[in-house]
Amino acid sequence: MTGSPQALSASDRRAVAGWAADCAERVLAIFEAESPTDPRPRDAIARTRAFARGELDAAGEIRRRFVAGRAAQVVTTPAAIAAARAAAQAAGVAHMGAHALGAAAYAAEAAGLSRPDQVDAIRNEIHWQLRQLSPEAKAALRQLPLLGEDTAGPLGPGLLSRGILATNIRAIQAGLA
Repeated sequence: MTGSPQALSASDRRAVAGWAADCAERVLAIFEAESPTDPRPRDAIARTRAFARGELDAAGEIRRRFVAGRAAQVVTTPAAIAAARAAAQAAGVAHMGAHALGAAAYAAEAAGLSRPDQVDAIRNEIHWQLRQLSPEAKAALRQLPLLGEDTAGPLGPGLLSRGILATNIRAIQAGLA
């Protein structure tokens, strides 16, 4: 584990990994509708679940966490790209627990982009996500710094701190209170 407060302990990363996989899996069909033969996001979600169950170690998953992210390069719709990135962020939880919030944020974005006629699609997705949290996962996510408070890691000044992703993460973190 790194020294970053975004890393979380191994047991906390396992607790949030299952939730991150649930969030990503909920929008997986959006990716698969555009690229039905690309197994990378589905495999990343399955590996994330296996990590959550203790069947895979962090070191092995750290090396493979970028595979699903590359799947975002083979699709063209913003919703499918966000769905692939949700799976990639879920896979990143083995490395750093804060990626669970990235998985949820991208999944909410994918849900919103895939249903532009439903003004509450993102909000509804975030509400669903928050209802799925186990007490252990919720407690682990509460340990994370608020978006932008720590510059080392996914919740720092990178992609997750801008635009709709930042809005989604702030809504999720507010819902954890």
